[in-house]
Amino acid sequence: MEYLSATRRVSIYIVAILTVFTSVCCTPKASLLQVEEWSASKLIGAWTSTITHQGSSLTQVAILDEAYMSVSIFDQQRRTFHGTYGGQWQLEGDEITLMFEFNTISPGRVGSTQTIKVLWQDGQFRFGEDEVSWTRIDDGAPGALPGAWLITSRERNGEMQERQIGPRKTMKILSGTRFQWIAYSTEPQAFRGTGGGTYTTVNGKYTETIEFFSRDSSRVGAVLPFDFSLEDGKWHHRGSSSKGAPIHEVWTLRRELDSQDEE
Repeated sequence: MEYLSATRRVSIYIVAILTVFTSVCCTPKASLLQVEEWSASKLIGAWTSTITHQGSSLTQVAILDEAYMSVSIFDQQRRTFHGTYGGQWQLEGDEITLMFEFNTISPGRVGSTQTIKVLWQDGQFRFGEDEVSWTRIDDGAPGALPGAWLITSRERNGEMQERQIGPRKTMKILSGTRFQWIAYSTEPQAFRGTGGGTYTTVNGKYTETIEFFSRDSSRVGAVLPFDFSLEDGKWHHRGSSSKGAPIHEVWTLRRELDSQDEE
């Protein structure tokens, strides 16, 4: 199976997984097997699966909060990044609809939606004859920063400068142990970069361990410590860049920004 077709199928798999969970939760009679009850809240967190490409095992990681999601595909051993996609998702009955905001595998799908219905059994998630399955990494704990965040201000020359939220975004989405940042624009459509891996929040320290980086594979394996605090619901991120320059960024939960737009 060629990799391109496999990764396109991957973009269907994760959407399908979410639908499965919801259909089990919300449908009185499951159409396959009797399974444990699921609730929508149990979708939140991080999930992983693997696919094989030219003899190499590629890791796929999906991170979900209540409204946004991202999927990354990478080979950590070879330090190669293979793709990412994601955006907003919503549930309706036993179907889930994903609106693509970024998609390096199929860029033409940015701005479009995809609705899928699937089934599951035996505690694993499979689709048709495919052998790909996903397992949970975490349920949104123990890290202190789960959710989808947008950078809203940054210190420059000793002053904080507000950043207007528009088509061009830098989003960081975190579960309880995983993170991914994505820089992209929807109008015009453009993908600028991404990176991710694991993180911890302990005693005011936010520490990232890089597992993939689209711009510079030499960064894979780096451990980056920062100071963090939550002030009035905003995430203050302080430290030094790889070049030693001071960093002070403020991130705001995207759901709060979206709710303000709706008022």
